[in-house]
Amino acid sequence: MPKTTKDKELDKMYKDLLESRDSIHARKDEGNRLLKFFVGLLMLGGGLFMIFQNIVVESTWGYGGYFFRIGGFGLPNGLIMLPIVAGIAMLFLMDRKIFGWVVLSIGIVIVLLSVMLTTHLRWRSTNAYVFIVMFGLVAAGGGMVLRELFRKD
Repeated sequence: MPKTTKDKELDKMYKDLLESRDSIHARKDEGNRLLKFFVGLLMLGGGLFMIFQNIVVESTWGYGGYFFRIGGFGLPNGLIMLPIVAGIAMLFLMDRKIFGWVVLSIGIVIVLLSVMLTTHLRWRSTNAYVFIVMFGLVAAGGGMVLRELFRKD
């Protein structure tokens, strides 16, 4: 049975209605995706904040006042600043400043290493509920953020 002009008009109106419905859902889904991303980001940030609140950072300058010891030789803690002072002096005194920059860079690396080598992280005791909430927030928030970032639409 051939379609009449009324049938063709109704089919066209039905297709237009479906297209408008799909476009409304697409716009609504974009808003939900953005909301899911930011809720996931908040959950991830809250969980990481709780984890970092339960870590105690301690610095111990041990080894009897020495930065490090090899056998009977030890480098006293105050001497780690010597390359920085020498590098700054070389920058002002020498014509070829590259040597001063090298010595200064070595001094900065030594200071950073001394701080990192003498820093200890310790987990504060907590109950299982708080532990599960902390890591659950990180896992759920990270999953939501990654899902929205790597969605293939």
